[in-house]
Amino acid sequence: MDIEKIRKDFPVLSRMVRDRPLVYLDNAATTQKPAAVIEAITGLYRNYNANVHRGVYLLAEECTQAYEDSREAVRRFINAGSTEEIVFTRNATEALNLIAYTWAEANLRAGDEIVVTIMEHHSNYVPWFRLARRKGAVIRIVPARKDGELDMDAYRSLLSSRTKLVGIAHMSNVFGTINPVKEMIALAHRQGAAVVVDGAQSAPHIRIDMQDLDCDFFALSGHKMLGPTGIGVLYAKSSYFKSMEPFLSGGEMILRVTLDDIVYNDLPWKFEAGTPNYEGAIGLKAAIEYLEALGMDTIEAYERELTTYALEKMRTVPDIFVYGPSDPSKKCGIVAFNIRGVHSHDIGTILDSEGIAIRAGHHCAQPLMIDCGVSAMARASFYFYNTRQEIDMLVKALNKAKGMFGHVA
Repeated sequence: MDIEKIRKDFPVLSRMVRDRPLVYLDNAATTQKPAAVIEAITGLYRNYNANVHRGVYLLAEECTQAYEDSREAVRRFINAGSTEEIVFTRNATEALNLIAYTWAEANLRAGDEIVVTIMEHHSNYVPWFRLARRKGAVIRIVPARKDGELDMDAYRSLLSSRTKLVGIAHMSNVFGTINPVKEMIALAHRQGAAVVVDGAQSAPHIRIDMQDLDCDFFALSGHKMLGPTGIGVLYAKSSYFKSMEPFLSGGEMILRVTLDDIVYNDLPWKFEAGTPNYEGAIGLKAAIEYLEALGMDTIEAYERELTTYALEKMRTVPDIFVYGPSDPSKKCGIVAFNIRGVHSHDIGTILDSEGIAIRAGHHCAQPLMIDCGVSAMARASFYFYNTRQEIDMLVKALNKAKGMFGHVA
């Protein structure tokens, strides 16, 4: 990839921050947007804005077609079997809650077990915790080994005939670990459990294939893969969607309403009540086309190179501790770390003074923080528009931060 040419597609990357060139390394939180995505959204509002599925005039037909073309783009991107299996949501969080309040609410009973990993983002933990509390179900936690990978022996031992649902982060938003979800799904299915995969971090960085993974549910967020905010996707096998009650009720999700009856709409519109975020879906389609033009395998290979380089350079910083796998082949695009004597928020503030944007805090993964014995971590996360030079600037700034707090034990 011609990285310098690619960077010109992202207007924000040319700006100055604190009188320094912006170094944006918070891509696990959200990614920057290429001109193609921005233009797709502005083009909608300039040329064919209209509510979808409802009008018989030309603008409405054009907007509806663009919205449904976006659904097909998502289907193609994750290799789902049908557009019936693609439901647009606000984000991955809403997608995961949709499962909790529909399928899981109807199918879990007291004493049933829910298996989740210690690496889960709160979005793939809190809904199941609340569900377990409502239903009298039991949460089982898959631990991580000291090398930042899941303990697969422990996972196997936790699965049983009582396991009804398994929640797995495809890629940890803290460690960057790419979990062996295909194997985990197969093991769960042998026990008759449904599997929910949080793909918010994986979808932007690696090739996703629903036919290969065979998961029952998969959630992703558009804003983490170049798309706009406010648009997410829930994939589910059509057999699940057909059996599930709608999450929200109102317009669009119905086929017919009479004084004494309600007939739900066909899939996938049964789960898309009200005016959808068609702007977000159209922007997401442009983002997907941008990623496909680069090639997901190419993106993954380049990011692994960046991650390898970052791990090598960052370990030269005095008193730094890097979390997660040390083997770059086991992770992608994320390095979480702490420096002895320097709080992660201080690291973030000092880096900001150098024009460098990272994330500091618990990263919506407090169970993992507790397991690591810390309250917070700093996190640098990369995307294909980042460069080795930016990593060099990061390391220089980290050394500055350590120098400023060097007197602290």
